[in-house]
Amino acid sequence: MFTGIVEELGEVTAVEKLGDASRFRLRGAVVTEGAKHGDSIAVNGVCLTVVDLGEHEFTADVMAETLNRSSLGALATGSRVNLERPMALGGRLGGHIVQGHVDGTGRIVERKVSEHWEIVKISLPADLTRYVVEKGSITVDGVSLTVVDAGPDYFTISLIPTTLALTTLGIKGPGDPVNLEVDVIAKYVERLLGNPAQENGEAAK
Repeated sequence: MFTGIVEELGEVTAVEKLGDASRFRLRGAVVTEGAKHGDSIAVNGVCLTVVDLGEHEFTADVMAETLNRSSLGALATGSRVNLERPMALGGRLGGHIVQGHVDGTGRIVERKVSEHWEIVKISLPADLTRYVVEKGSITVDGVSLTVVDAGPDYFTISLIPTTLALTTLGIKGPGDPVNLEVDVIAKYVERLLGNPAQENGEAAK
């Protein structure tokens, strides 16, 4: 489990295409400290398994399902990525409960810059709109954020200077894809209440 508090802004150092999968090598001095084979590290909000380790680098295999459901397929050598290790048992939940299981992707629609923060508008897939509410939590590229406004096909977030400086959200522009993970509690509540869309298999997986 993750919290959506990005530990460092890493970099993709190599991408190997393997037909129906890809192998990524990523640099991150903080997240590789003490890491070992089989550990989990969230990359732009996607939980990946460490298969190899080098000097401040780790390698992870990404299957077709993950490439299709997330924006990882668009990564190339030199791409910057948000990195986070799982929360230690007994640690502080600084953001909210994040599984690292991306529900879908959106795209940055526009950015409004003010003196001390930015308002970013992001498109929202139709099957995720019912999980996104004003002042609720959402994970964007692995960053735990609060929804400012929830529209019919979009939502907005407000980014402080620290988030802009230390995550990919400070360097992405209109048209760029972002990974989205909605609040898992909302999905469990919907399931328990027997939502018809869930029963018909139309809800996000």
